[in-house]
Amino acid sequence: MDVGVIGTGQMGKNHVRVYSELKEVGDVYVYDLQSDAAKQVSKEFGAFAASDIRELIRKVDAVSVCVPTPYHFSTVWELLKKETHILIEKPICQRSEEAKKLIDLISRDIIIGVGHIERFNPIVAEIRNMMKDPLFVELKRHNPTSTRLSGTSNVVEDLMIHDIDIILHTLFSGTPSIHAMGTDDVASVQMRYDESVVQLSASRKSSKKIRMIHIEQEDMTIEGDFMTQEVYVYRKPGKYKVENERYVQENIVEKVQVAKKEPLRTELQTFLSCVKTNTPFPVTPTQALENIELCEIITNQMQL
Repeated sequence: MDVGVIGTGQMGKNHVRVYSELKEVGDVYVYDLQSDAAKQVSKEFGAFAASDIRELIRKVDAVSVCVPTPYHFSTVWELLKKETHILIEKPICQRSEEAKKLIDLISRDIIIGVGHIERFNPIVAEIRNMMKDPLFVELKRHNPTSTRLSGTSNVVEDLMIHDIDIILHTLFSGTPSIHAMGTDDVASVQMRYDESVVQLSASRKSSKKIRMIHIEQEDMTIEGDFMTQEVYVYRKPGKYKVENERYVQENIVEKVQVAKKEPLRTELQTFLSCVKTNTPFPVTPTQALENIELCEIITNQMQL
């Protein structure tokens, strides 16, 4: 299967790298408005630089769209005209109104998915299997200031959206109550699902990169690190002692065996498999729309 990548920023470059390593991929074609950048990335990974988007569409069976978010709608619209199978880097569009229009244009004959990459992190499935009636769930996604930011999105749309996708479409179902506060670069959100309290925080001003999840249940506490792909379970054996006039609780700590994988590789392999077998991609455009809609609700609350 021949594939294309439109956009050669950091994420687009990663798509080209992974596609070039997959045995199920034949030729990889790259297009970017900055032709020199497309040629450089193509040379680095043994791909071919397309002279324009029409040439790329003619030569490939499926395309990754990795252009800046404001150009998602127009780029995907060009691909939809030719009924090309598409994987769109998150978010699906800059605003929910655009996403709704795009969804209305999608043909049933093509596979179209959205690259919410953390859905393919192996710790997510492990944690979902262990989670049962959680009392408290916390996700943190904190970044040092990045030079790649375009200034077109706030921290909710840029970072927190990853954890929003996990909460909405993997760990919980239904509509939560929401309370949010923050700025363009720092945000905190509290949700409520029946008896479960969910806390999300995101920052682009941190001095430390953090990607973590913490879940408290009656019988255990689960902690996971999205970067190291490690999961630990803490159980209470019910033993207490006094040490230096302080109560100390002894816990049983278990390290969960996780088969570590590069999420992007899993995501792209899944996309190609869906194209080959004509099955829906796990992250659907409708789910991606719901992620944006919740981001907009949170952003609106932050502005009050």
